[in-house]
Amino acid sequence: MEIQLGDIGHTIQLAIAPVFLLTGVGTNLAVLTNRLARIIDRSRVLETRMNGPESAERAEAYVELETLYRRAHLINRAITLSTSCALLVCVVIATLFIGNALNLGLAKFIALCFVLGMFALIGSFVYFLREIFISTTTLSLRHLQLPTK
Repeated sequence: MEIQLGDIGHTIQLAIAPVFLLTGVGTNLAVLTNRLARIIDRSRVLETRMNGPESAERAEAYVELETLYRRAHLINRAITLSTSCALLVCVVIATLFIGNALNLGLAKFIALCFVLGMFALIGSFVYFLREIFISTTTLSLRHLQLPTK
């Protein structure tokens, strides 16, 4: 059971596409975590307003906090699915090398992991899109409520 240099080269070629996919998923995770950080920062500001005296500003802060919690929940799901995708792609890459080195027939397992990873990425983008819709709808509603000068 000797591994040929050409076999390793072919396996590396097969693993290149999933590695590029990992780069994209990593970028997606960076965007999602930045959005979550902004949501958390804004909620902290609003939570300090909630501790103040009863006023219309406090009621507005409460409504905005509810929206931020919904957005954070969606972003958390998107992050979970993106991370799952990255882990499945890593399993695909590792399985490619293990299957090649040990001459195992793991093609179906590799295909299953890749497809599951793609579904996880699709789900992540769906949650991300829902969060964007909520944030832009909230922005549009605030714009409509602003008094004109």
